Amino acid sequence: MNEITTNEYWRLETYDDNIVWLHFDTPGSATNVLKWDALDELQVKLKEVVQKHPRGLVILSDKASGFIVGADVHSFAQIESREQAEQALSRVHKLFFRLESLGFPTVALIHGFCLGGGLELSLACKYRIARNDDGTRLGFPEVRLGIFPGFGGSVRSVRRIGPIKALDLMLSGRTVSGRAAQHMKLVDLAVPQRQLKAAARYIIHKQPPQQKPGWLDQLANSAPLRPALAWYLRRQVAKKARPEHYPAPYALLAHWQHHASHPREMYNNEVKQVADLIMGRTAQNLVRVFQLQERLKAQGKQSDFKAQHVHVIGGGIMGGDIAAWCAFKGYRVSLQDQTARQLGAAVKRAHTLFKRKLKKPRLIQAAMDRLMPDVEGHGLKRADVVIEAIFEDLKVKQKLFAEIEKQAPADALLASNTSSIPLQQIAENLQNPQRLVGLHFFNPVAQMLLVEIVSSEQTDADAAQKAARFAKDIGKLPLPVRSSPGFLVNRILMPYLLEAVNLLDEGVPAAAIDEAALQFGMPMGPVELSDVVGLDICLSVAEKLSGFLAIEVPENLQKKVQFKQLGKKSGHGFYRWEKGKAQKEAIDKDYTPPLDIAERLVFRMFNECVACLRESVVEDADLLDAGIIFGTGFAPFRGGPMHYIKSQGVSDMQHKLENLQQQHGEQFTTDKGWNALS
Repeated sequence: MNEITTNEYWRLETYDDNIVWLHFDTPGSATNVLKWDALDELQVKLKEVVQKHPRGLVILSDKASGFIVGADVHSFAQIESREQAEQALSRVHKLFFRLESLGFPTVALIHGFCLGGGLELSLACKYRIARNDDGTRLGFPEVRLGIFPGFGGSVRSVRRIGPIKALDLMLSGRTVSGRAAQHMKLVDLAVPQRQLKAAARYIIHKQPPQQKPGWLDQLANSAPLRPALAWYLRRQVAKKARPEHYPAPYALLAHWQHHASHPREMYNNEVKQVADLIMGRTAQNLVRVFQLQERLKAQGKQSDFKAQHVHVIGGGIMGGDIAAWCAFKGYRVSLQDQTARQLGAAVKRAHTLFKRKLKKPRLIQAAMDRLMPDVEGHGLKRADVVIEAIFEDLKVKQKLFAEIEKQAPADALLASNTSSIPLQQIAENLQNPQRLVGLHFFNPVAQMLLVEIVSSEQTDADAAQKAARFAKDIGKLPLPVRSSPGFLVNRILMPYLLEAVNLLDEGVPAAAIDEAALQFGMPMGPVELSDVVGLDICLSVAEKLSGFLAIEVPENLQKKVQFKQLGKKSGHGFYRWEKGKAQKEAIDKDYTPPLDIAERLVFRMFNECVACLRESVVEDADLLDAGIIFGTGFAPFRGGPMHYIKSQGVSDMQHKLENLQQQHGEQFTTDKGWNALS
């Protein structure tokens, strides 16, 4: 090695073969992020590289987590004007043009995460080499932030792999492995870790021809075919995202359709379009949601708790799926229920999950080996975490935890997955009630990110931190909540669902109710959601909350459960279900639905949000927004219910709620917490 020069973010190494290695290492961070300072420093470093007249340049990461996770999302929230956004993007464009125009071969050496701006930087290099494992992930997640690639990626990706593959990556936000990236020509080589540097040297010495899209991909980028492909893709996008809610994918398609024939024009238009999107309300709110997610991810970081063995009691859908998820995440898990037959169904569902997630037979078998059916409950005595997930019966839970306390290790975390029963009631028979926490998962466990970390006044702070750390370690977002009936998510969700049942009782078609919710931005209508959750579960939670919240349980809901019409799981609820899909009858063309359906639904939710904030069920409004977005799917582009209330004007929203009370009844009585928001 001849020379090393180090700055804050970048380190240059030059070896005897005159190949320069440019290492990226963001200080004080586990990941590399393209902050503005790092990009400015890169510009200086490229000048140093040019002065060395090297044989080639390799850009690589010193982080174990990967190459580059993308641009600094937090900096987007600090941009104050469209002009400022355009200037920032243009600056990066010039830097990447500089990298692209270097007169010697350049190689991006990729391992781990290579996302967003990191992938765009790699595309400005002449070659890309990726580690060939599933842990290496390449993609463009920008659409999830309400924008599309803005550092030249919308041009370079299409040029590299063709519009069909490139647009799929940009529109979906999905990631691909190193091997898949090689197959689609996004990278030139995919090799094992031990061969990465040798492969980089080989490419610099040999300088093979750069790969190009196949003739079919090139044809799809031609001016005559672009309108038809753009039309088709818009129809596909519309199935998942409405243009009035999420404009970015539609802007990307128009950008490609109208400018792909002229790369220079396309680069310039990319800057303009992404600058517009950055300043739009959707992107600003989605950046806010990203920041809320980061705050939840930080929960439990004070604890060094590391579980090895998890014991789950209750082999029903929730208990079985919690156990399966923990086994999938690498934990040894024992699953206890009264009979082997009950456990068999849970193990079968677990196998389905492992096949879908892991795919490789040896990995599937390894996960199955970690999940142990345990009728006798032997795993309880060696568990680090014990999770109770039986049916919602207070006396049965009290008796069970009294037995658990006797048998579980003294330092084991004791947790209940109760969805509505206050923790202090469950802990009444415990010798050490401070050990008990709530770990409230949501159904389906494999898809829902949020886990409520429930604490009563008796819960030890260290136990709550352990629970948050455990939830984080199994890939969930821990939300600390105070123990009260329904906790946060179910308490806020239930009035919303019950108002939908009220509307049904008034003769409003289910499809019209759901469509109004979808138009507001909900991912699923409340009638369909009730069927998915299970009408028996909805009824159980509603009955437990009815006294506390003074809400009336609709007779329609009670009758459905009485006649075993439980929703999706029974094949019939408010909808009839076939092959896992709700069969929705078309709304009569002559029927005009009420204009205030959406208002009635969401204002029941908003009012309960205000009450929860007043009662300090969560620490602050941001945590409440995070819980409702990740726990119910509340329209992310609106930034959360409390954020939405404030953005619309508290006094105006309170006035609308008062009008709803006058028109529709006492369920819309304004909570006294509204006055504190003004």
